[in-house]
Amino acid sequence: MTAPLKHSDPITVDVALGDRAYDIVIGRDVLQSLGKRVAALRPGAHTAVVTDRTVAKHWLERTEASLAEAGIASSRIVVEEGEGSKTYAGLERVSEALIAAKIERNDLVIALGGGVVGDLAGFAAAILRRGVDFVQVPTSLLAQVDSSVGGKTGINSPQGKNLLGAFHQPVLVVADTAVLDTLSPRQFRAGYAEVAKYGVLGDDAFFTWLEANHADIFAGAAAREHAIATSCRAKAAIVARDERETGERALLNLGHTFGHALEAATGFSDRLFHGEGVSIGMVLAAELSVQLGMIAESDAARVRRHLAEVGLPTHLQDIAGFTQEGLADADALMALMAQDKKVKRGRLTFILLAAIGRAVIAPDVEPSLVRDFLKAKLARKT
Repeated sequence: MTAPLKHSDPITVDVALGDRAYDIVIGRDVLQSLGKRVAALRPGAHTAVVTDRTVAKHWLERTEASLAEAGIASSRIVVEEGEGSKTYAGLERVSEALIAAKIERNDLVIALGGGVVGDLAGFAAAILRRGVDFVQVPTSLLAQVDSSVGGKTGINSPQGKNLLGAFHQPVLVVADTAVLDTLSPRQFRAGYAEVAKYGVLGDDAFFTWLEANHADIFAGAAAREHAIATSCRAKAAIVARDERETGERALLNLGHTFGHALEAATGFSDRLFHGEGVSIGMVLAAELSVQLGMIAESDAARVRRHLAEVGLPTHLQDIAGFTQEGLADADALMALMAQDKKVKRGRLTFILLAAIGRAVIAPDVEPSLVRDFLKAKLARKT
């Protein structure tokens, strides 16, 4: 697998959902084309741009200027950064602001931000006037390769991650890779976990390519667009076949059953970013697969080694402020995992590995085995 040596024209990935199909436009400086694209989709529409304070400092004025140049009126709604905005209170605030802005059914909500803003704005759009269309303008790597694509929107409950939400597909995704230059190294690394996930779950050749080319992705070379486009194509193909996660779309949750529980255990705080939880969760899923005799230890080591090489956490002990008591014990983590959206009739469903590049749905893993597995991982000495 090779990538272009130079930045090229924007890459367009189609999400094939019949009359609800939409494009993902990927490239440097494509944000400036947002207004023209919105005007072509919805002439005369009023828009409301939902963003967070940090993104607003860098990109809100440019977004509004692009819309204005195309004759698109806009309002702005600015929320606080972080998972703390993905709450009942955050949803109420955004929803009321959209109503106050007089956003109608033929208008558009624009989510300008990372995964939190995309999930929150998308859910508000889904329930506003029983459904208003929205556009995703993802500004984090994690959002560009994962959360902006596929129509999952929602907020957190104190009892678990993303337990309230709706499937509500965007009508357009505009992923400007230049905006990633303003991310902190930690934020970029966290997003990279989702890129690596696509290789681990379904494309060994892509994972091998990432092992060789990750430095160029982090440096902002053309490999970055290639990695994002490859990730988006992988997700778009699965979403087109299983939009509402009745089957194979669950594979996209590799690492998430463990990761979401860890996010909840750390209070959805900066102690553990979502992508960091996914990184640890992927390693745990690979190691559990080894314990079940599904893959060799060398495969799990390969996943663990690559994630560690780019600076991602790979063990529970890597979580900021880790102590066995301060994080959660195995029983508490099991209780948090019991709220996972893949639970069916009280039975946990795990996404495990039959090989690197081939994830499988495992609905019948014995809970006592998982509990003992977690106890051993929590007791591991650094």
